[in-house]
Amino acid sequence: MISAWLTQHGFVFFHTLKRLIASPVTSLLSISVMGIALSLPTGVYVLMQNLQNLSGQAIHAPQMSLFLRTDMQSADVQQVEQRLERDVRILGHQFVSKETALQQLQQRSGFANVATSLERNPLPDAFILHLQNEGAESMRQLQAELQGWPEIEYVQFDSVWIERLDALLKLGRFSVLLLATILSIAIIAIMFNTIRLQILTKRDEIEISKLIGATDSFIRRPFLYFGAIQGLAGGATAWMIIAYALSAVNLELVELSNLYGIQLQMQFLILEDGISLLIFSTLLGWLGARLSVANHLWQIEPR
Repeated sequence: MISAWLTQHGFVFFHTLKRLIASPVTSLLSISVMGIALSLPTGVYVLMQNLQNLSGQAIHAPQMSLFLRTDMQSADVQQVEQRLERDVRILGHQFVSKETALQQLQQRSGFANVATSLERNPLPDAFILHLQNEGAESMRQLQAELQGWPEIEYVQFDSVWIERLDALLKLGRFSVLLLATILSIAIIAIMFNTIRLQILTKRDEIEISKLIGATDSFIRRPFLYFGAIQGLAGGATAWMIIAYALSAVNLELVELSNLYGIQLQMQFLILEDGISLLIFSTLLGWLGARLSVANHLWQIEPR
């Protein structure tokens, strides 16, 4: 039973491939249009991923400053340091004693006379934390937690640049989603019309098939394979377009990298995202064919 089912689907699959090869110009034009349409949102997605990686390389790990209470003893400082070391959100930390902070203040232009005239050191001990870049919301949550520690007087953190980066990335993700939705509808419409023309071309063949008792699933199967194969080919074309475009961009970045002495290179679409692109494009082609068959096949009845 399973062998017969596989034989039927295998026959339809290879028969559909022959139909595509039999009309190469039409097939290539349709696949090219689908590939170009799919490459636009995918290209924006890859560009956004590369910009995020480049910004992560250009911007150091976000920092947060902890100012301890002035009455804290060395044992309290050690306890705070141990708690900081156990927090996985903190990549590293640097302790700045009140004496070191006063020396740094004295070395600054304009503050030397002020610092030497002080009767006592008013500066507190402090920790400078190097954090993982997990977004502005996570940073604010960590800031609130640290502010609640009894040993800490004040937590200083500038989250403006992280919020701006998050806002830009959120805008980029929304743009990719919107563009992908619009172009997906366009691809479905293209496949819908392509299958409609296929059905009209094979109207007599469909009528004969119904006369000899062929089921609707048997009749629509070639059209569904036709849509799925074209969708898969369109996804593969989009992948190749993006790969070629990124290769060309990387060639231009070589000279820029040499001028600035830094490594600049656009990363290609990773394998997981590429496979997702092929699956998504195949589903789009299949869906367009399925809608077209459901809309037109019932109108054809033997005369």
